[in-house]
Amino acid sequence: MKVEATTLKDCFIIHDTVFEDSRGYFFESFNRKKFQELTGIDANFVQDNQSASTRGVLRGLHFQAGEHAQAKLVRVLEGIVLDIAVDIRKDSPTFGEHVEVELTTVSRKQLYVPRGFAHGFVVLSERAVFFYKCDNYYNRQAEGGLMYNDADLNIDWKISDADVVLSEKDKQNQSLKDFLKTL
Repeated sequence: MKVEATTLKDCFIIHDTVFEDSRGYFFESFNRKKFQELTGIDANFVQDNQSASTRGVLRGLHFQAGEHAQAKLVRVLEGIVLDIAVDIRKDSPTFGEHVEVELTTVSRKQLYVPRGFAHGFVVLSERAVFFYKCDNYYNRQAEGGLMYNDADLNIDWKISDADVVLSEKDKQNQSLKDFLKTL
């Protein structure tokens, strides 16, 4: 396992060590002890989630607020996604900034998204299967979302707005400015 720091504090790209031979491949997708040694974070994941989506589906930007905030370790099992993490910790020097990582079946990269971040992804392949671990349980009353196309976030999703497929719920997500008013 190799850990790459991003421009956002406590947000890391994880590169797994993959062993390949004529039979296929093997890698350890998570090892708590190694993760803690390399990041300084003692992650205690309690929930796994998986979704399948088709090209253009954009899920996000989602977060859980307050005591229900979640850190996530995300990866792609099939396909290609552009994954985005946005720092929404009000006292952070990188508040409102984001990091983007292309996650693919081939690269096997993972992204660790700390608590206090909004997170989302868009499918760039014909189909993608997305998997993530959470360190806190989902709570419907604590869920929130930011508009994917908020001009203040200035995220290039690598796909035209006309090709984006959103859930009805994500169409109602708030702007970063409106989110700031709730803090």
